Amino acid sequence: MTTPLATLPDHVPSALVYDFDILGDTRVTSNVHSDYEALHRDAPDIFYTRHNGGHWVVTRYDAIADIVRDPENFSSSEQQIPRIDPPPVFLPLSLDPPNNIPYRQALMPYFSAKAVKDMEEKIRYWANHLIDEVIDKGQCDFVHDIASVFPVSIFMELMGMPLARLREFRALSDDFFKTNVAAELHALSARIIGLMTEFIELKREQPANDLISHLLKVEIDGRPVRMEEIQNMCFLLFLGGMDTVANLTAFTWRHLAQDPQLQARLADDPTLIPKFVDEGLRCFGVINTPRLVIKDCERFGVTFRKGDMVLNLLPIAGRDERKNDDPNRFDIDRAKREHLTFSSGAHLCLGHFLARAELRVLAEVWTQRVPRFALKPGVEHQHRMGFALALLNLPVEWPVG
Repeated sequence: MTTPLATLPDHVPSALVYDFDILGDTRVTSNVHSDYEALHRDAPDIFYTRHNGGHWVVTRYDAIADIVRDPENFSSSEQQIPRIDPPPVFLPLSLDPPNNIPYRQALMPYFSAKAVKDMEEKIRYWANHLIDEVIDKGQCDFVHDIASVFPVSIFMELMGMPLARLREFRALSDDFFKTNVAAELHALSARIIGLMTEFIELKREQPANDLISHLLKVEIDGRPVRMEEIQNMCFLLFLGGMDTVANLTAFTWRHLAQDPQLQARLADDPTLIPKFVDEGLRCFGVINTPRLVIKDCERFGVTFRKGDMVLNLLPIAGRDERKNDDPNRFDIDRAKREHLTFSSGAHLCLGHFLARAELRVLAEVWTQRVPRFALKPGVEHQHRMGFALALLNLPVEWPVG
């Protein structure tokens, strides 16, 4: 939704103003990452846009890494641009270190490297099961049939949520990420928290071997976890589990569909798949992460004032030519590869082990069972901008028999 342009604050010089609308810039097509990367050439490394209440945008790897590791100046306590009152609370994301640590520790048993390794059989089951449903057709909408179902099914089983409601919950998360209207965000937040509360109460009565049941038993700073804390942890888990890996998978597979040589290499040599996953993570991250300036400071030659919002474009940090050579080329053989797709520091994404495992296993299964596939011609790909980039459709086809 288009909003009136904000008044330019006195501390923002005109040389640092650049017109960019994170929620719907008309220059951004379904080739979202390539279009975003144009900011590296066309805009200051850190610029101020008057769209969406007015906020800073940071595009370069080093500056983003510094900001997300600097809670003394840049707080993660607010995650909406423009700011809304009251802001949604996502635990542990909305807490700056060290206050976020007990909540991360409470979640870690389900997201550790060991826990994810123990889940691999289940991950592989879902990859095969979903491919089973489409392989004989010779075509599918990869977003609808695979990307939006595969990681979400794994997540919902992890949480102990009913798989029959997957499409309903996916639509709800999409509605949340595509609006910046305060009233809509509050209403959607209330709906999501209400849904999660139903499951929390159900697990309180009928505990099982799932993450929600686990959260009901943990302690925070030596005391039982409060209901509001569980709700806010589940709120964050819901949005992350419904959206992020699904979107990253869709963008990565769209690239793969256009590269027959890479398809053949991966099918012939599955040991290359971890490099394929790493390159997909570098090129096709989906989360843009906001920070709130909590005290006046000068960084990177820019004056920030208390109350400013700063949006860090994590998805194009890996496309910074100062960190990666020829950054827009998808190259699984590159010797050096740096990205911030999972952020960094105290708020490194808890789900990064699971995300990597899901991408790897899906690639292993897909390239063996569908070794050759291509984009269906003549189809326009729809996309979503905002805090979580998304590809909304991806019709593909392959030879059968």
